[in-house]
Parts: sequence; C-alpha cells; structure tokens
Amino acid sequence: MRILGIDPGTGILGFGVIEIDDKNKAHLVDAGVIRTVVHEDTSVRLLTIYDELTSIIKEFRPQIMAVEKLFFAKNVTTAMTVAQARGVVLLLGKQHNMELHEYTPLQIKQALTGYGRANKKQIQEMVKIILGLKEVPRSDDCADALAAAICHSMTQPAN
Repeated sequence: MRILGIDPGTGILGFGVIEIDDKNKAHLVDAGVIRTVVHEDTSVRLLTIYDELTSIIKEFRPQIMAVEKLFFAKNVTTAMTVAQARGVVLLLGKQHNMELHEYTPLQIKQALTGYGRANKKQIQEMVKIILGLKEVPRSDDCADALAAAICHSMTQPAN
C-alpha cells in the first residue's frame, strides 16, 4: 500500500510518498516540496501545484492520500490561499480514485510521538526513526507531509 502525505501550502507544498510492506513497516518512496513563485497570480500558482502533484501521483501511484488539516489562528489571507491549495489537492485525490483522509496537527503529533504538543524537531526525529532515514528531512513541509502519511499508516487498519 502506498500513501501520499500532503502538507498543503500555496508557496510551498510538502509531499511524501511512503510504502507499507507486508509487515506493516513504512518505507520512504519519495518526498520533497512543490514551490510556486511568490508574486505570481494565485491561479498560476494553483496550476503549478496541480501539474506537479499530478506528475507525482502518476509516477508513484499511491492508493491513499493523507492531508494535514488547516490550523490557523492569525492570518485570514494566508488561510484562504492555503485552503485553495487544499482544494486542488483534494480534487486530485478524487480524480485519481484515492482514499482521502484528513488529520489535524494534533492527531499527527499524537500518532507519531504519543504527545499532541510535540515540537517540529520531535516530529522530524520520529519521521527519521520510523522510516529508517540517515538524517531528518531537510524541509519542515516535507517532514510534515511524511508525518501525515505515517500517521495514516499508524491509525488505520492495513488494507
């Protein structure tokens, strides 16, 4: 089973593809970020996300998508553009017949560390340990996307 984790964003969208083997162990397939040009029109940025994520889905063929839910308290404008990126992500998941699951940051932290208030470094370290990586993922967005995918693998029964 392959899971695509997504940390949504308009400027930087993190993604991580993991594979769960017969022994329910998670393995890294690919991970990274999709970057858009800061001062470009929002519609162009969303199209970039759509096109690049489509390529990732076609190449790695995940069956499940785990998306981090929005959690904003300060900037309404940022929340709206991130929500637009999430819409593109969810649309792509449905277009490619993927199971869609959404997790709050609290749920992801709880699943990976057992503590809902874990900090970024703790999450990154658990991603490294669970996937058997030599070092933590360099981008926070990439690590968060992998964490969403791992969260799904740890909280849902194996198919």
